[in-house]
Amino acid sequence: MKVYDWIVVGAGITGAALAYELAKTGFSVLLLEQDKTPQNATRYSYGGIAYWSGTTPVTQQLCQEAIARYQILAPELDADIQFRELDLLLTIANDTEPKVAAASYSHLSTPPQLLSVQEACELEPLLNKNAISGTLTVKHGHVHPQKLRQAYIQAFLRLGGEIQFTKVLEPTYIFVADKSFRGVKTTTDTFHSADIAICTGGMSRKLLKSVGISVKIYFSHAEIIETPSVDLRLRTLVTPAILQRLQLEIASTQNDQLWDQPGEIVPPILDAGAVQFLDGSLRLGQISRILTDPHEQINSEESEKWLRTSITHILPALGNLPGTWHHCLVAFSKDKLPLIGTIPEFEHIHIFSGFSSPFVFVPPLAQRFAKFLSGQEDKIIDQLLTLPA
Repeated sequence: MKVYDWIVVGAGITGAALAYELAKTGFSVLLLEQDKTPQNATRYSYGGIAYWSGTTPVTQQLCQEAIARYQILAPELDADIQFRELDLLLTIANDTEPKVAAASYSHLSTPPQLLSVQEACELEPLLNKNAISGTLTVKHGHVHPQKLRQAYIQAFLRLGGEIQFTKVLEPTYIFVADKSFRGVKTTTDTFHSADIAICTGGMSRKLLKSVGISVKIYFSHAEIIETPSVDLRLRTLVTPAILQRLQLEIASTQNDQLWDQPGEIVPPILDAGAVQFLDGSLRLGQISRILTDPHEQINSEESEKWLRTSITHILPALGNLPGTWHHCLVAFSKDKLPLIGTIPEFEHIHIFSGFSSPFVFVPPLAQRFAKFLSGQEDKIIDQLLTLPA
């Protein structure tokens, strides 16, 4: 029976990055993923890297580490992750005073610059000038989410890591240690390890609850439209200045007990935005819903109509492009900080999930966490280790 040092459950950006960093540190690692092409938050992400958005000394330092990490990550992973910098446009609705919107960003490490409607349309000609009172702009990092994930996995495999595509049933008690997890049961086999890291994003809450572990990690159902490559060119990454999604997440975490009951905790919202990748394809979104069942069925026809109507209002040329509606789960925490560390009372099971800005924070924190687990001291990881009560 082979026993790994670590089993990492989930191969989205969080699991792939952590598995790679653990293997690079010298651990033997097994990465478990349900699907060879997972339909997860990484797959349908915009891939934005908001390294300008730090609000505290810790997040500002991590933002600086993130942009430095991306500068060397492609050659380190020996892959083209399509890292670049582009202009982010934060659209301000007609009913919002531009200076009020700008003031809400004043506490960030690099506050965005306020643009007039004319200046915004010069930067992004596809904008509907009648739909906005202005925009904010700042230089924004960008990466291809799937290429980054795959680059981490391939580099992990070159280091001797192993991956199995199989559905995880539950963490299981192995050996005799009380409340100590020693393996993961899947549909095909039971795999054994000294420690386990749960990196399953929006499914983490349900997976852990199946064995009686309550962790305050939450999820939204996110919906987007993905288009094939088109000749039309979007020059910027467009998203609202006032994100309703953030307010939705705050409202949905006020009463944790509601998450143990079926239903919709708060009404859905739509933040109309768009990004175009280097191959010419676009992602348009997004609707966010707080439904406590991760497997809840959603009316895709109604959602797509809502998305297209809202996108057309901001970016008229994009709303009716051919495309396919997609849905995934997006994990988040109550305080916007990721959940990192050992789960209380279960010394061999850890969580690495709930990132509000994964493409900023995952690369530096995966590296830091792996080194911390090998015995190195890390003040930032120490500050993040306490899971919310």
